[in-house]
Amino acid sequence: MLEIFVIAFCLYFAFNIYTSFMQIGYVKEAKKLKAIILDSSKYEEAANYSIEKEKLAIVSSFYDFILFILWIGFGLSYLDSLIQIESFWLKAVVFVDLFIIINWVLTLPFELYSTFKLNKKYAFSNMTPALFIKDTIKTGFLFLVFGSLVIAGISFIINSFSSWWIWGFAFIFAVIILINMLYPVIRDKMFDKFEKLKDKDLEVKIENLLNEVGFKSSGVFSVDASKRDNRLNAYFGGLGATKRVVLFDTLVEKLTHNELLAVLGHELGHFKNGDIVKNIGIMGVVMFIFFAIFGNLPDELFLGLSLNNEPYAIITVFMIFSPILSFFLMPLISMISRHNEYAADDFGSNLQSKEDLVSALLKLANENKSFPLSHPLYIFFYYSHPPLVERFKELGYDVKTMEFKEK
Repeated sequence: MLEIFVIAFCLYFAFNIYTSFMQIGYVKEAKKLKAIILDSSKYEEAANYSIEKEKLAIVSSFYDFILFILWIGFGLSYLDSLIQIESFWLKAVVFVDLFIIINWVLTLPFELYSTFKLNKKYAFSNMTPALFIKDTIKTGFLFLVFGSLVIAGISFIINSFSSWWIWGFAFIFAVIILINMLYPVIRDKMFDKFEKLKDKDLEVKIENLLNEVGFKSSGVFSVDASKRDNRLNAYFGGLGATKRVVLFDTLVEKLTHNELLAVLGHELGHFKNGDIVKNIGIMGVVMFIFFAIFGNLPDELFLGLSLNNEPYAIITVFMIFSPILSFFLMPLISMISRHNEYAADDFGSNLQSKEDLVSALLKLANENKSFPLSHPLYIFFYYSHPPLVERFKELGYDVKTMEFKEK
C-alpha cells in the first residue's frame, strides 16, 4: 500500500516539474510578442515575474520531494521514537505539532526568499522583518492553541468510534465553517486594521449596490493591506453575522468608484449564483472522499512507515498524502471555478457595466503584474480563474484593438 502512495507522489512531483517547465517556455515565447492587456513595460515585467515564480516553484518542488523521502524513509519513525507519551490524544498533539513546526522551519527559507527578495524585486512586498516576526508569532500562537485543540478533538474521535472517519469528517467540516465565520474577526483583532470607509459617497454607493441584490453584511471596510503588499484585492469575508465587505486600501486608491462597484458586482455575482454554497458543498464532497480513504487504510501502510495505526500516525499520513489526492481532483475543481467566474463576470457587467468591469480588470492586471498568457495545460490544472484574454472575449472586448465589439 505504501508503494502505491509513493508512486502517486512521484507522479505528482514529476507532473508539477513538467508543467512548470512548460509554463516557463510558453511565457518566454509569449514575451516576444506584442504586449496585450498590459502596458508594454508591465508586460515584460509580468512575464519575468511569472518565470521567476515558476523557477522558484521547481526548486521548491525538488526540496519538498526530498523532505517527503526523508520523512517516510526514517523521519516519522525517528520522531515517533522520541515521543514516548502514553496518552493517545496528547501524543497526537505533540507529534503532529512537531511535524508541522519542523516542516515550517525547513521550508522557511523559501518563504523568506519569496517575501523579501522576489516580491520586493517586483515592488510588491512592503513587509519588514519586524512585521514578519510579529505575524509569525501571532500565527504560531493561533496554531498552537486552536490547532492543538482540533488535533486533540480528531484524536478523540479516531480513538472512540470504529467508523471514526464519518464523525471526523463532520467535526473538521464544522471547524472549517467556524474558521470561515471567524476569519474577518480574527484578522481585524490580530493582524489588520479594519476601518469604515472614509469616502462616504463610495460607502453609500456600495450599500445601495448590496441592497439591490439583497446582500446583507455587517458593513463595508477598508483594510491596511499596503503595509504588507502593494497588490490590489477585495473580498467578502465571514459567514452570517460576521459577513463583511473588505476592500484593500490599495484597491480604493487605484480604482474609480465605478470600477470598484464593477469589481464588487462580480463578487456579488458569486453570491447571487449561489457559488459560496456550491463551493462549500464541493469542499464537503472532497473532504468526505479524503476521510473515506484515509479512514480505511490498512495496517500494512503504517507498518511500512514503522508507525502504529493510532491517531497521531493517521493524522500525519493524512497531511502528507492528501495533497496528492487534491492535485488529481484539481482539474475538475478548477473547471467548475472557471465556469463560475464567467457567470460572475456576466452578472457584474450587467449590474454595473462591461466597460467599468474591463477597466477595473485592466488596472488589476497592470498593478498586480499578472501575465495574461499561459500554457493550456497549466491553465487546465492550476487556473481557478479564466485567463484575462478569455474573460475579455466573453465580455466582448477585443484585446488587440482595445475596443468593445458585438459578440
